Amino acid sequence: MVVCFPDTQDNMPRVPVQLTRVGVTGVKKLLKIERGQKRPIILIPTFDAFVDLPSNQRGIHMSRSPEAISEVVEEVVTTSSIEVESLCAEIVNIMMSKHKYAKMAEVRMTSDFILMKSSPVTKNKTQEMTKIIANAIGYRENNEVKIRKSIGAEVVGMTVCPCAQESVMESDKQKLLEFLDEETTQKVLDTVTFASHNQRGIGTVLIEVPENQNVRGEDIIKIIEDSMSSPVCELLKRPDENAVVVNAHKKPAFVEDCVRNMVEKIIQNYSYLPDDTFVTVRQVNEESIHRHNAFAEKVATMGELKAEIDNLK
Repeated sequence: MVVCFPDTQDNMPRVPVQLTRVGVTGVKKLLKIERGQKRPIILIPTFDAFVDLPSNQRGIHMSRSPEAISEVVEEVVTTSSIEVESLCAEIVNIMMSKHKYAKMAEVRMTSDFILMKSSPVTKNKTQEMTKIIANAIGYRENNEVKIRKSIGAEVVGMTVCPCAQESVMESDKQKLLEFLDEETTQKVLDTVTFASHNQRGIGTVLIEVPENQNVRGEDIIKIIEDSMSSPVCELLKRPDENAVVVNAHKKPAFVEDCVRNMVEKIIQNYSYLPDDTFVTVRQVNEESIHRHNAFAEKVATMGELKAEIDNLK
């Protein structure tokens, strides 16, 4: 005998309030992305999946969201290649078909991503850990599902405080002038590296990817790295450490500078993207001499960013 269990989720809730997001978080999967002649990429991404819930329904059918994730991931394993943001978009598409009552569905994916790099002087090979981010959000409009997808990255680097460095340089200048003339003092100032306090910087960029356009996560990683005072490296011998520290102090940057540097590089690299493309740029500097952290963010469309940059020319 087949037992028909009731759909308790379909009942009227005691408090009829619409909910913005209901779903599952922390769904982990193994994902292998083939890349033709290149070595395949192995990821263990974590997915969060949500839909909205109308006021007349008590709950969502919770198992349908991880079910949609599993369906798409299993399909990707058998295909040659797919962008992770497109994977999220396909999960959203399936979720919208499974959750007929939902007007919106959203999927977020994060995964550790390993790059092979070389240390700056000794050229030792090292595995560097970054984080790839992708998301997609879908809406029902006139019985059609419209999906917007984005790709991004989160990268750890190093920043050097310009304010503290200038203070150190000025105090040292006054000490030098006690026994050196102006010209010699200036030569010293132009030659030596002045101390400052450092921060571990965490840069994040998320760029919307329109249909028939391609934005590579590896390129975003480089943009973030190049926008701080210096990249960091897992394996550093003494000559490498010296190079990283000296080079970083030659390129001091506030948290605000890092965000503006990323914006400039995004415009340089992705000016072909439509003006309504959404871009999120964020920097968090974990302070070394304060208990707080420093934060800066820019959220805008490509059109707005290009207009601001053009006004500077």
